[in-house]
Amino acid sequence: MFEGPLAEPLFMLGTRAVLVGEVAIAAGAVLVVLLLVTLMALRRAARAGLEAEFLAAERTEVLEERIGELLRVQSETSGRLQTMAEVLGSRQSDLARLVSERLDGLGHRLGQSMAETTKSTHQNLTQLNERLAVIDRAQDTIAKLSGHVVALEKIFADKQTRGAFGQGRMEAIVRDALPTGAYEFQATLSNGTRPDCLVRLSNGQPPLAIDAKFPLEAYNRIRAADRPELAKAAETQFRRDLGKHVDDISARYLIPGETQDTAFLFVPSESVFAEIHERFEDIVARAGAARVVIVSPSLLVLSVQVVQAILRDERMREQAHIVQAEVRRLVEDVVRLHERTLALQKHIAQSAGDLDQIVVSADKIRRRGGRIEALDLDEPAVAPLGSADPSNDGRRAAS
Repeated sequence: MFEGPLAEPLFMLGTRAVLVGEVAIAAGAVLVVLLLVTLMALRRAARAGLEAEFLAAERTEVLEERIGELLRVQSETSGRLQTMAEVLGSRQSDLARLVSERLDGLGHRLGQSMAETTKSTHQNLTQLNERLAVIDRAQDTIAKLSGHVVALEKIFADKQTRGAFGQGRMEAIVRDALPTGAYEFQATLSNGTRPDCLVRLSNGQPPLAIDAKFPLEAYNRIRAADRPELAKAAETQFRRDLGKHVDDISARYLIPGETQDTAFLFVPSESVFAEIHERFEDIVARAGAARVVIVSPSLLVLSVQVVQAILRDERMREQAHIVQAEVRRLVEDVVRLHERTLALQKHIAQSAGDLDQIVVSADKIRRRGGRIEALDLDEPAVAPLGSADPSNDGRRAAS
């Protein structure tokens, strides 16, 4: 109903807001009521008679003054109400502007925070995807390794396959360390047996036999035993199997005059080799008495390197006459070089003498050029041709 400043609330009356316009209307109504009351009093005074005219006139003036005062007060009240409305309007606009600015700032900060949160979330998701990719690759690798472990278990579960594994590792070590022709795999001996490898030695020595069929069934049972009685029974079986295998190597591969009086039993695992020497010393002593040496991969490499050094030394001795002939030719070349050096030294000495003479001639030319430069060409007096000049003779004699 009201617009502009008149629509602003002035104060609260209970739960209802009293507007500025309503206050102004109420004030006007009060004034109107007062005017009506005054007019009614005037009418009563007129009716009272002529004798009260003077008093009524005075009262009318007083009432007019009071009405004027009320009108002035009403005008001032309206002005004050208008000023309060304007102040309230400006305060409201300032409050709206402040609220708008704070909302804008809050929206800006909220937008920045959401952008930073989005960026951080994106980075975290990227890193998480990268780590998940690494985990996937690791899982693939673990799956492949599990397959290899299963395959290796199958290899060690089968006696023939396990023997082929030990044979393959032994052959790889021998091939890497010895030249072709210094060894032979699965060679047949005179008694019909076939060692896994024969290493040929120098000076016509009999070859060295190597066996790679190490028994691991009882050893695996030792490691798989979960009770002391089972472990003890497995150790007894392992000691029996290993002792029998040592006796078989000694009986089959140690042939006097055909093979060396010592043979190698190859163990394809360093840990198994260490445990044999730690827990089964009686079997190691029994193998030593039977001239069977139990070797691990590292000991086999060392032994093969020793054989390689022996073969290399043998080849050096075989080629010694060739080396001596080459040394003799080298000495002849050194003597020839010495003679040519002496001849070159003589030529250098002769060249040095020639250089000294060239220096003397150059020095004479330099001195004569200096004398020519010192002549005074402006004097007309010239000595007659063939005249004697003691100073020139002295200089010529000096030169």
